[in-house]
Amino acid sequence: MAKAAKKQLQYWGTGRRKKAVARVRLIPGGTGSIIINKRPIDEYFDLETLKLIVRQPLELTGTTSMFDIFVNVNGGGFTGQAGAIRHGITRALVIANSDEYKASLKKAGFITRDSRIKERKKYGLKKARKAPQFSKR
Repeated sequence: MAKAAKKQLQYWGTGRRKKAVARVRLIPGGTGSIIINKRPIDEYFDLETLKLIVRQPLELTGTTSMFDIFVNVNGGGFTGQAGAIRHGITRALVIANSDEYKASLKKAGFITRDSRIKERKKYGLKKARKAPQFSKR
């Protein structure tokens, strides 16, 4: 007879920023490791500022070493992906302990999705707003 697989408690959160989408899984009782696309955070992000952005909600709530975090992120650039991961971690934390963390996370502005996206290019212009150089003659 096969062993019954023990279901482990985990919290999911989906974060978005620009074109990046992050699916975040928090597993309680962990060591605080953050794995992004099957790579450790130090290997995935080179810049310290991006690592800081990802860890912001954990440091704010004081749960840095309480959860193991697994992230699947795609789309966008590194900065957008870091913002999406932060948003996903925040959503998962709110689901984990809604009463304790929600107020502080909302005050810091992590719960609200940053809805700024790239503006579309217009005809007659080089980019969304950049016009060709004006020549009087």
